[in-house]
Amino acid sequence: MSKILLAEDDHTMVSLLQTLLKMEGFEVVTADVDSDVPALAMREMPDVLLMDVHLGPHSGIEIVGAIRQHDALADLRIIMTSGLNMKDECLQHGANDFLLKPFMPDDLLGLIKKNDA
Repeated sequence: MSKILLAEDDHTMVSLLQTLLKMEGFEVVTADVDSDVPALAMREMPDVLLMDVHLGPHSGIEIVGAIRQHDALADLRIIMTSGLNMKDECLQHGANDFLLKPFMPDDLLGLIKKNDA
């Protein structure tokens, strides 16, 4: 079973994603907008970080940069999401994948599972 760290500031989205991912057999850890996401990732050592580009007052892009500074998190797969098409910027700053909101559950699951095959 894979562990997913979910960093999202929309409570409805957190609830929906948590339900979907748990139904698919994933262990889900959530980070709220005040969480130190890099520290939480170091503590939890998830397989995938699913993170909104705009995480409350924080920039998901800056958080990705901070995570990529940690050798222990070098293999962490990061999937960024946003309602704005920021794919190129996210990938340039170290994200592995990007999903434009709103996205279909199958698109998310496909990205999460694509390196597990």
